[in-house]
Amino acid sequence: MRDSGKVTVDFLADHLGTSKETIRRDLTELSLRGQIRKYHGGAERLDRATEGEFRARLHEQAEEKHAIGRLAASLFDRDDTLFVDTGTTTLAFAEELAARPSMTIVTNSLAITQTLARSPEKHRVFLIGGEYLEEASENVGPLAVEQIAQFTARDAVITVGAIDATGAMDYELREAEIARAMISQARRVTIIADDTKLNRTALFRVCQLNQIHRLVVNTYPEPHLAEALTNAGVEILVPSSERKVA
Repeated sequence: MRDSGKVTVDFLADHLGTSKETIRRDLTELSLRGQIRKYHGGAERLDRATEGEFRARLHEQAEEKHAIGRLAASLFDRDDTLFVDTGTTTLAFAEELAARPSMTIVTNSLAITQTLARSPEKHRVFLIGGEYLEEASENVGPLAVEQIAQFTARDAVITVGAIDATGAMDYELREAEIARAMISQARRVTIIADDTKLNRTALFRVCQLNQIHRLVVNTYPEPHLAEALTNAGVEILVPSSERKVA
């Protein structure tokens, strides 16, 4: 992992001569300590988990992200107004949203703008300007934050790098600033994230749990986090095939 930045469970099991279950358990422990980022089938260094690897992350948890995006898109309907920030999960959400009835979207993501603008429903899209970061196809910085303040929306759909019992966080300051600005201008907040973001911490605060109205995630959170979310008034939504069994 030190050399390549990421490693798979299969490789570690073969290389170390131990079971995949043991590898998964050890990776989970390292992830909970905040030493690595675990994803389906492997893990990566935290410095790789920042925004330098956006394109690589498009292929991680892809099915899960589209299941999340499909469920999240079903929450909105014609003429709704939404802020949508930049991320691989929000891009999957935009791809699912493209087939929904026409809405008004405010985003800092060029990729999301292009996805929605090409849709047959002809969504109305406002692209926030600012400093352009090619890797994630997004605009950030003070100009972007200032422009967000010119809009109000019913909903903000935000993806984050980490969620724990205290709130939602991100690894990149400029993205956290964008998310905070969108949240401040929206009446409701929907966080969409895959399960690798649960029970993790990151450096930059996005919001407290009580600022979140809905969390759309591919698997139900473990009891401690689920209790914290419920106590904060957060509605937890999980795709039907992954719903918690009572």
